[in-house]
Formats: sequence, C-alpha cells, structure tokens
Amino acid sequence: MADKGVKNGRRKALKLMFRDIGLAGLGGIVWGATATKLKASELTLRPPGALLEEDFLKACIRCGNCVEACPYDTLKLADIDDHASAGSPFFIPRTTPCYMCPDVPCIPACPSGALDAATIPKEESHEKKAIPDVEKARMGIAVIDQESCLAYWGIQCDACYRACPLMGEAITLEMKRNERTGKHALLEPVVHRDVCTGCGMCEHACVTEKAAIFVLPRAVATGMVGKHYIKGWEREDERRLKELKDKKEKTSKPEDILNNWESLFGDD
Repeated sequence: MADKGVKNGRRKALKLMFRDIGLAGLGGIVWGATATKLKASELTLRPPGALLEEDFLKACIRCGNCVEACPYDTLKLADIDDHASAGSPFFIPRTTPCYMCPDVPCIPACPSGALDAATIPKEESHEKKAIPDVEKARMGIAVIDQESCLAYWGIQCDACYRACPLMGEAITLEMKRNERTGKHALLEPVVHRDVCTGCGMCEHACVTEKAAIFVLPRAVATGMVGKHYIKGWEREDERRLKELKDKKEKTSKPEDILNNWESLFGDD
C-alpha cells in the first residue's frame, strides 16, 4: 500500500511538473508572438545615434546595455504597456530628458550597432580623438503648441529657451508687438529644426500642466514636399531639376510619326 501511495504521489508530481512546463512554454510562445507583433509607436523617441526606426528595431537585441550606461536614468526598456516594441530602449522627455552626455555613453555600450556613432557628426576631443558630437544628434524635433504656450499669450515665460542646451540656436526668442494690448511686446519662442537635437529639456522644463512644447520623432514632425517641387534659388535643386529633365527625356516615348502629319509634311 505504501509503495502504491508513493507511486501515485510521484505520478501526480510528474503531471504537475509537465503541466507547469507546458504552461511556461505556452506563455513564452504567447509573449514572443506579442513582442514580435508590437511595433514601436510613431511617437517613440530613441537614444542618440539610433538608426532609422525600421533598421533600429531589426538591429536592437533588447540587451539593455544602453539603459545601464545612461548616468541619468533617461532610458528605459519598453514593456507591453508602453506602446513600443517590447524590450527596446526609449525615453520620455517630460519625465526625464536626454542630458546630452559629451561622451554619449549609450552608443559604445550597444553591441549590435542599433546605436551607431556614424549617424552623428564627430568632433575633435581634447585627446585629439574623434567622438560623436552630441550637439549634432537628431533624436527628434521640439514642436510648440502656440495656443497653450504662455509666451504666445503675452505672459513672460522663457523656460524652454533657458533650458535648451543650445540656447539661442535651437530655440530663439522673437520679439513681436502685442496686438491685443498695443503696448507690450511678445517674446515668442521659435524652434529651429536644423539645430534642435530632440533632447527634450525644453519639454521637461515647460511650466504648463501639459507641456506646450514637446518633442516628436523627426519622421513625424517634418513634412515632405515631393520631388516635383524645386527651389529655383538653390544650386542643388537646380541640379536636381536638370537630372529630372534628362531622365524624362530618356524615358519619354518616341513620337508616333504616323499620327504626326505635320512633322512629316508640314502645314501644306
């Protein structure tokens, strides 16, 4: 009897063990499928040096090394509730912006090349060693909601301007006449997209309840005019126009001479 009880106990234990293993495996499959299907939100901000989003997600191995290397706890790894590809690094400027470390420690910590120093122009350090110039990083672009920005109301506020690490370059203040009062001047912040790094310090510093200035990924914040629009005053666009004309001439169909009577016999 005792032996039978022991055998039944072992059998039950084995069943429980295999059930747990099966559930764990199923859970892994479900999580893997979920993590694969989750795509990064278009509003996700990546660390400096990140490849273009599609390439970044392919290269990132979700190791978390960049998160550990960040001295300001700016970066975090996305979980299933973050509307970003699970396990990938991102940051929320309103909570903790990128403080633009001169040595950009998150980049060398990346083993896969998802963060690539080659995407950022380099500068000569004091040791004469070329390092990425974090001031040339392009994580995103700050955008101002003029309807909720206090400075556009006429209330004196330059919090974003003063918080910007490239003060006077990425964000400038433009003086305008206050048409509402006719007496006072407006000092309106203006973001210069060709300089803005997308670090988010302006968003972090904004005094409104919901930030009136916020950072968007460059792909979201910028438009695209189309190749058929040409800036006639720029030499590069003039060259592009000539290339388009040459291409059109090469690909255009030959004239249908049978239907082009005038080209053969003239007007007579």
